[in-house]
Amino acid sequence: MWESESETGGRRDYEDGILSTSKHGLKTDGFEQKGQSWYVTSDIASDFLVQIGDVSFHLHKYPLLSRSGKMNRIIYESREDLNKVVLDDLPGGPEAFELAAKFCYGIAVDLTATNISGLRCAAEYLEMTEDLEEGNLIFKTEAFLSYVVLSSWRDSIVVLKSSEKLSPWAENLQIVRRCSESIAWKACANPKGIRWQYTGRPAKVSSPSWNEMKDSSPSRNQQVPPDWWFEDVSILRIDHFVRVITAIKVKGMRHELIGAAIMQYAAKWLPGLIKEGSESVNDGSNYSQGNDFNSSWKGGLHMIVSGTKEDIPTVQAKDQRLIVESLISIIPPQKDTVSCSFLLRLLRMANLLKVAAALVTELEKRVGMQFEQATLADLLIPSYNKSETLYDVDLVQRLLEHFLVQEQTESSSPSRQSFAEATQRGTNPNAKMRVARLVDSYLTEVSRDRNLSLTKFQVLAEALPESARTCDDGLYRAIDSYLKAHPTLSEHERKRLCRVMDCQKLSIDACMHAAQNERLPLRVVVQVLFSEQVKISNAIANNSLKEAGESHYQPMASSRKTLLEGTPQSFQEGWATAKKDINTLKFELETVKTKYLELQNDMETLQRQFDKMPKPKQTSAWTSGWKKLGKLTKMTNLENHDDGPQMPNTEQTKKAPRRWRNSIS
Repeated sequence: MWESESETGGRRDYEDGILSTSKHGLKTDGFEQKGQSWYVTSDIASDFLVQIGDVSFHLHKYPLLSRSGKMNRIIYESREDLNKVVLDDLPGGPEAFELAAKFCYGIAVDLTATNISGLRCAAEYLEMTEDLEEGNLIFKTEAFLSYVVLSSWRDSIVVLKSSEKLSPWAENLQIVRRCSESIAWKACANPKGIRWQYTGRPAKVSSPSWNEMKDSSPSRNQQVPPDWWFEDVSILRIDHFVRVITAIKVKGMRHELIGAAIMQYAAKWLPGLIKEGSESVNDGSNYSQGNDFNSSWKGGLHMIVSGTKEDIPTVQAKDQRLIVESLISIIPPQKDTVSCSFLLRLLRMANLLKVAAALVTELEKRVGMQFEQATLADLLIPSYNKSETLYDVDLVQRLLEHFLVQEQTESSSPSRQSFAEATQRGTNPNAKMRVARLVDSYLTEVSRDRNLSLTKFQVLAEALPESARTCDDGLYRAIDSYLKAHPTLSEHERKRLCRVMDCQKLSIDACMHAAQNERLPLRVVVQVLFSEQVKISNAIANNSLKEAGESHYQPMASSRKTLLEGTPQSFQEGWATAKKDINTLKFELETVKTKYLELQNDMETLQRQFDKMPKPKQTSAWTSGWKKLGKLTKMTNLENHDDGPQMPNTEQTKKAPRRWRNSIS
């Protein structure tokens, strides 16, 4: 462990950061600044001018030649007497050259974490190696980096932050790599043994103030939170942050902590990613205490969340695109590393900034892995193409497909899942049902868009299997909303729309609404009424069976009063309400039956009256011939049955020709 005491002790061994030399090229009292020019306070007039940007240094050739290989080569390779040189490309700028020039003159230089990276790069640029003089500036700065900076958490962060303006020199000199590994090693250390200084999470100011951290190191009895390093690391530029996170991954940090650190960084550098007034993005995370997403930090890049893609300033969009792409690439592959809400907001920003298609696809797959955790507000991602729908329905369709593929993969090969994922999946068996409710709510919201085609609505509604919905009330609400927003649909289109709904899965309230809904096709209304009648019949039948069972097992109870006393009050009240509803349904059914019998009697009465109505007489030759034939038949029957009773035969003779005539005519 690198304790805070060792940090200060390292400086004491290194002369408190004071870099000096006993060899002076000439006697001087120091440097003096006049405006944008620096002068050496010496009795000897300066004979050499170094120009760096707008700042000029009036120096002497000999001290520079004795320690800088580059200055030695420039002066001696010049064919004429060189009195001026321009070094605009010197890393670290005038500040670093001032320190290097003082070192050449033998003036004491105070080495700090703020200036060491620039001075190290400037020494490399000026070629201040051991070949010219032992203990040159490169050796001194390297020793300070290795023995003082890398042993301190605070100094490693400061040096890495100050190296942002020194690319590619800081990269080539391995300053970034060494500082990143030092930070990663300390971040992965056991929090119980941490004794160094860290910023933590200030109450008001998010960016750390290094001058006010003398008393910030925890005491031996103070508990260090696991996210203590979030705030310090989040001040780094995105490329250095990626280097640190990559090194932390190699060290074996828990993926939940890495995800929380990524969300902390995104909240600071992408303010548009987080909604105003929202709570933490890391919903449900065990490390939400380290994610202050409503920080008062005013720096960084500000996101434009309205308008089209072309409205975003080019430079700002480029910087934000780099941040988004980098964050997507370093998110650990494990599920629930970051919240689904964070992934969806990152996806919204990725679409707006035209992030690389491969990264967008990867992000969509990540959302599909935990799609059941999404909310409706996060799914309402705008479609930035003005000619299409208001919301990106195709994106939600792809997310749903990724979710179904993931569900199928997990169910077919459970051995691939880790124990933690399998346990979590076991505690959430109704993931498809939650997704179905989410999709129904999304369809209800987007159905108000008149540009939404019937095909897109139908495809999204039918994407989930039938087993995902135990009740189709949400789907019916979405269909009714679509019919309201699209009153010009034809009868065929309305029937096609209603096919996505199962009338048998509607509740009683939904059936009552659908039976009176004039926007629904008549056939659908009939199906709703029929399904409701079937439900009522089944309820009555089940009630009859229950009553029969109760009467059969009634002797087993000592008395009805004893049975009721042993039943919970809530169950008694629920059963009384259910019986009242069943009795009401039975009464309504009996009323319908009575009305049906009355209608049937009225129908029979009307039929008899119709039969008794006089029919028009026919005077054709055929009619008269048939009448004669009927009289002849009657006389024959009388002769053959003289000995029998008269009345029955008379009736038979009257009925037979009538049936024959009716059948023929």
